[in-house]
Amino acid sequence: MLKSIYISNYALISELKIDFQSGFSVITGETGAGKSIIIGALSLIMGQRADSKSIKIDADKCIIEAEFDISNYRHLSEFFVQNDLENDEKTCIIRRELTNGGKSRAFINDTPVSLNHIRVLSDRLIDIHSQHENLLLSNDTFQLEVVDTIAENGSQLMAYQQSFDHWRTLHSELKRLQSLAAKQTIDIDYIQFQYNQLVEANLVDGEQEELELEQDTLSHAEEIKSGLLKSVQLLDDENASLSQLKESINSLSHIKSYIAEGENWYERMQSAQIELKDIVSEMAQREQRVEYNPTRMEWVENRLSDIFSLQKKYKLSSVAELINLRDEFAETLHRIDSFEDDLNALKIQIDEAFTVLTKNSKLLTNSRTAAVLPIEKYLIDQLTKLGMPNIQFSVAMNELEDYVENGRNEVQFLFSANKNRDLQPVAQIASGGEVSRLMLAIKSMIAHKSDLPTIIFDEIDTGVSGEIAHKMGEIMQAMCTDMQVITITHLPQIAAKGTSHFKVYKDDSGKATETHIKRLTTSERLTELAQMLSGKNITEGALQNAKELMGNDVLS
Repeated sequence: MLKSIYISNYALISELKIDFQSGFSVITGETGAGKSIIIGALSLIMGQRADSKSIKIDADKCIIEAEFDISNYRHLSEFFVQNDLENDEKTCIIRRELTNGGKSRAFINDTPVSLNHIRVLSDRLIDIHSQHENLLLSNDTFQLEVVDTIAENGSQLMAYQQSFDHWRTLHSELKRLQSLAAKQTIDIDYIQFQYNQLVEANLVDGEQEELELEQDTLSHAEEIKSGLLKSVQLLDDENASLSQLKESINSLSHIKSYIAEGENWYERMQSAQIELKDIVSEMAQREQRVEYNPTRMEWVENRLSDIFSLQKKYKLSSVAELINLRDEFAETLHRIDSFEDDLNALKIQIDEAFTVLTKNSKLLTNSRTAAVLPIEKYLIDQLTKLGMPNIQFSVAMNELEDYVENGRNEVQFLFSANKNRDLQPVAQIASGGEVSRLMLAIKSMIAHKSDLPTIIFDEIDTGVSGEIAHKMGEIMQAMCTDMQVITITHLPQIAAKGTSHFKVYKDDSGKATETHIKRLTTSERLTELAQMLSGKNITEGALQNAKELMGNDVLS
């Protein structure tokens, strides 16, 4: 339940704190006193977008803070865990801060959060019913939600929505696959041609580098042959390096034992001789193989030309990339070949999903159908008490041609307050006062089924008076067995029913007009009710009437 609300520097409010109790609280005050300002502040707590113009003139920042008692609502723990928020399971504080620079911040238990976070949480803590929400009665979605609330079919609705989402996802995949199949089937000849061209090229990863090296070798064959021959001769001639190295090794062998470094030098020179012999042998063999081969040169150049042409055509830079492209073409061709199988398999999945969807749709429809009579009975009973003795009310539920997110049902509330008048949609026939009474009856019906802690009625009694107002007050009183009820009203018959009574008023004694609120004592409450009955000049009859209205429900 809502324990308190603190408002600072908002509109005409410098600072205001209201402590609420459980049960039925009423808020009264003259038109323009600022009751709507308090509702506006609460709307910010519920995540409504802020306007810096709401900040009190000359103030840098405004703060709205609401404290809720959540000790009886353990199911909220999941929200706090999922969003990594502190939770003592007793109290929850939601705060909004607005600056005159246009910045807005939101907090839950002093932890900064997004507006969406406080919207989600506040929707589970409080419902503010303003006058414009009576328009919801013309909204088919709202009417369906009312039926679902009374049907208590959350599990059936969730099962249906899950099966609907699955079926819709499969349908989307089918369309995507069909579109892709159609497009690629059109391109299949060209893809096949490109694939064949790359296959016929017999590409080998790394061959381009090898061919470019071989091309360089063939282009400089005479130069290579001459250079190798000269190198071999210089090293292998009788007067060349190898012969001189051999003599040096023999000479060193006679003295190596007489000096410390001798053995090391001897071994290193032997190793050098062996290495040089190997090099000379390899160069000689290579020199024998080197020759200019115009036929081979022509083949290498043609092969490289073919590779370069493919790279240019496909805007690639290596044989490896061409091979990858060839493999992609192969995969595409395989996929096109298997499209028919994939489409058939997907259609089978869709049929299976549709069977589940149909089953869940029927279960959801059955739950809603079972709720129709209790809804009609309850609302007719309540509206009869609210001064509609000839009330006719019916919940028309039709089956849609298509499956949609909330089920295959369309709900419409049909209404007639007079004899011999055909039932018609509420929005087309009900007057303002009738809509107010119907909405209150619906809210009271929902209160018995929902676990919402608090509901606030902002002048839901518009268009009614007298005995009807008295009955509306009784209904609000009855709702208090399931939730905390706070109502803003101009009617003394309703104000008298509250267990707590607050008055909103303006103070013009200072430099600026300010809005205040106070909780009334018994005598103050009696005076307020009398003024609501007769105006500022309170008559003895008004006082007596106020006492009668209060009866035994006197605030001590």
